[in-house]
Amino acid sequence: MTTTSLLPPRSGSPEAGARPTRRRGGAGPAMAAPAMLLLALFVAVPFIAAIGFSLYNVRLGDPREPSFMGFTQYVRILTDPDVSAQFLSALGHNLIFAVIVVPVQTALALALAMLVKRALPGMAVFRAVYFLPVIFPMALVAIIWRLILARGDQGLLNATLNFFSGGNFGAQDWLGSELTALGSVIVLSIWQGCGFQMVILLAALQQVPGELYEAAELDRANAWQRLLHVTLPGIRTTLVFVALYTTILSLRVFDQIYVLAKSGGGLNEDATRTVMYQAVTSAFDQNNIGRASAISVVFFILVLILSLIQRRLTREREA
Repeated sequence: MTTTSLLPPRSGSPEAGARPTRRRGGAGPAMAAPAMLLLALFVAVPFIAAIGFSLYNVRLGDPREPSFMGFTQYVRILTDPDVSAQFLSALGHNLIFAVIVVPVQTALALALAMLVKRALPGMAVFRAVYFLPVIFPMALVAIIWRLILARGDQGLLNATLNFFSGGNFGAQDWLGSELTALGSVIVLSIWQGCGFQMVILLAALQQVPGELYEAAELDRANAWQRLLHVTLPGIRTTLVFVALYTTILSLRVFDQIYVLAKSGGGLNEDATRTVMYQAVTSAFDQNNIGRASAISVVFFILVLILSLIQRRLTREREA
């Protein structure tokens, strides 16, 4: 004869934990739903719309119905000399920008994070100062640097160099010269974005156990050896995230170039044109929505491939 206990199950028994586990199982999707909805509305839907627009000859304000063109826009981007030359040049500028900005900005952010990590008087002020450019909108940052890099004696950089050289340094057109235009945009971008990476790396540095540094000092490891064998392995995952994030931001650079080019800053557009800048100007200056959409789709695929390759390489290095 079997009897059924009327007592509630004990807290450690399987019966006691079964129902709460089932309830907690739906908490994850519920919490992720708002983020997934926003991604669908602002990433997935626009991307699908861009694919649709790229197959048609769409022009703003045109009373005629859009005509179907198929993959003609993609073929012209990749094979037509008039269009592909400009696209490949813009893509080359993106790659140069990323190749320089990613390692330099990451290394500089790491150096600043290690500097402000020290418990010295006034470090809170330095952290705020280093992070301050991140708060500024890119349009404001571009205007500030337009005044710094202005041509002639009116530019702050030219005036400073002329003063310290005793008048022997001639005024340079930093934004208009083909040799220095892209470099000027790179310096501007590093200055503006370095503070954000610094904060992320500072949080990672604070999680590295202090006992590891003490053990390294007992083994008579110098500062360089502690950096290589303690600091970098301790923040490797964060460094990978910062590198990926900076790469994506570098490949989609647009704001600073558009502001400097359209606000009378004298920026050399041919020497600094990026893929995003070409897509926007194709859409709104040339009124060619189809070509702009095709450029955006091709660029999205290229960025996705580069990001996957970079992530694969970093995973192999971690292993």
